[in-house]
Amino acid sequence: MATIKEKETEIIEEFELFDDWMDKYNYIIEMGKSLPGIDDKYKQEKYLIKGCQAQVWLHAEYRDGKVFFVADSDALITKGIVALLIRVLSGQKPEEIIDADMSFIDQIGLKEHLSQTRSNGLVNMIKQMKLYALAIKG
Repeated sequence: MATIKEKETEIIEEFELFDDWMDKYNYIIEMGKSLPGIDDKYKQEKYLIKGCQAQVWLHAEYRDGKVFFVADSDALITKGIVALLIRVLSGQKPEEIIDADMSFIDQIGLKEHLSQTRSNGLVNMIKQMKLYALAIKG
């Protein structure tokens, strides 16, 4: 399986194919549409990520020494953002998730092209994914 850095590099290269941010947003939305659905049992309050404008449910499972994430959102762009994060972090070891710097987000210019509330939501999604990894590692 590809490392976090390899996945980040792939995403950076994909985003370089687009000239403007409308195309990049559409790409993010398409990623969200391809995100597998989440079981209804995870669409509960305790799986909601706090501080997101939209509702985002996130669940992690530990299998074979790796953390696997599933998520869903009621907003297309947010669902695409969480799909992007899952693509990078899911299937990695807890230590690798905790240590990931997620620098690709700045390199593709995502944070600067999001509203303040979406940007906060992005930070909270990453924080929650790292907290799951930390809890699993502990």
